Amino acid sequence: MNYLKGYDETNPLSIEKYAQELIGKTFADVCREDNIKNITMVSEESDYATNHENKKRKGGLGEIIEERFFHYQCNNDSRPDFDKAGVELKVTPYKINKNGSLAAKERLVITMIDYFNVVGELFEQSHLWQKARLILLIYYLYQQDLESRLDYKIGYAKLFTPTASDIKIIKHDFEVIVEKIKAGKAHELSEGDTMYLGAAPKSATSQDRRKQPFSNELAKPRAFAFKNSYMTYVLNNYIVPGEDTYEPIMKVDTSKTFEDFVVDKINTYRDYTVIDLCKEFQIDYEKKPKNLEAMLAYRILGIKGNHAEEFEKAKIVIKTIRIGKNNKIKESMSFPTFKFKELIQEEWETSTFGTYLSETRFLFVVFKFDENDELLLKGCQFWNIPYNDLENEVQKVWNRTKQVLIDGLQVTVKNGKNTNNFPNASENPVCHVRPHAQNAQDTYELPDGRMYPKQCFWLNNSYILKQLLEKYKN
Repeated sequence: MNYLKGYDETNPLSIEKYAQELIGKTFADVCREDNIKNITMVSEESDYATNHENKKRKGGLGEIIEERFFHYQCNNDSRPDFDKAGVELKVTPYKINKNGSLAAKERLVITMIDYFNVVGELFEQSHLWQKARLILLIYYLYQQDLESRLDYKIGYAKLFTPTASDIKIIKHDFEVIVEKIKAGKAHELSEGDTMYLGAAPKSATSQDRRKQPFSNELAKPRAFAFKNSYMTYVLNNYIVPGEDTYEPIMKVDTSKTFEDFVVDKINTYRDYTVIDLCKEFQIDYEKKPKNLEAMLAYRILGIKGNHAEEFEKAKIVIKTIRIGKNNKIKESMSFPTFKFKELIQEEWETSTFGTYLSETRFLFVVFKFDENDELLLKGCQFWNIPYNDLENEVQKVWNRTKQVLIDGLQVTVKNGKNTNNFPNASENPVCHVRPHAQNAQDTYELPDGRMYPKQCFWLNNSYILKQLLEKYKN
């Protein structure tokens, strides 16, 4: 035991117990109490608080916990922070949603991806896993209305290690990322490629690029990170005392990957009609529940509600697709509405829509009408938007939408209907903008003060059709 520090640096439980003294304190409290103890590890005391309050200083709050509470010098050592105990320290924010639920505010960055070294690592011996196998999570409450970051209050301090079922998925995620680097596609990495562990952009500017081993194409610097959705689940189910809120899809151990398990399970009911599926799972077809096809997909996967544990952790969204007898898709795919005045304040790199597409993995559940107009289940596939489509075509539409709003939306009336100059489906092969409002009175305020029906981005039906596996197209 190091009595000066107050904890045994070789014992994870001792470190956790000491960390729990942080609960209820602000970062300002930590600095103030350290001044009283007079055992600080820092030499810049006069302006320490000011420097670490600066929002542009990455890791500033984490450094306060390291240097002013645990009393060890912050460094960039590749080993875990508490090396003798094998414990990594992570200080991360959470927020309280309007409905009172808790959510992680951001992804949890574990370590930078070294494109050259990682291709020679096995997961169990990897630098990532040395950092991620046992983490001391210090959660603090983010509050937008506070003037100083030092006034954020620490809510939770607890050791965390992923469950055996989570580790299996995290390992597969790691291997997916490494295989993409080995294929010379580090520049095409996306968080949507994987489930719990993502390859998150991590650079000082959007122009930063790094070399990769199997291609001359420069790639964005990226870090291994647990996704925001995964950290929200960790917070609500492992950190905060309470019961599990969602059912797991994989209830027993299997040699299959999660994605193969899901696809095989859905395929068990291939060519069943929707009516037959409703009978099978005791759903009243006559009442036509909203999102009936998605509900059927959940029932096939053994989920009684409309939330699955793995989907929540991985931010996987079910999208049902109907293919007509003519082998075409009638409907384009909609996304949440955007607020006009908020969109013009965004930049593409951190935009709401761009971030959503880059981080989200979709499960396309495909149905098809037969010659008798019966709707049959044909199967499913996991999909995330290709990097080039996102960074080229989708970005073009987003940029033009922002410029239209800045210049002033042009609205004309044709045959009694409003038309506008937002990008339409004929202008771009991937996406467009059109209304997503319940009626003409369902509006948001434009930057110039006018009220206008809510709009959203849509992926073109023709684009969605091209993304489907060939077996669904004929």
